[in-house]
Amino acid sequence: MTSFYFCLTHQTVEEGATCRADNRLGPYDTREAALRWRERHEGREETWEAEDERWDGRDDD
Repeated sequence: MTSFYFCLTHQTVEEGATCRADNRLGPYDTREAALRWRERHEGREETWEAEDERWDGRDDD
């Protein structure tokens, strides 16, 4: 099975691990998933921030 990585240095999707590990994100199952890494990251960050706010009692609910 082929894995895809997003290279932070070159800002491209790579098939297989070609760039240094500390410069890439992944592995992802598809090229499209590697391209959408930022959406996934931002979604997680929003979720975690909301959970932190609830935990700390900072939410407005």
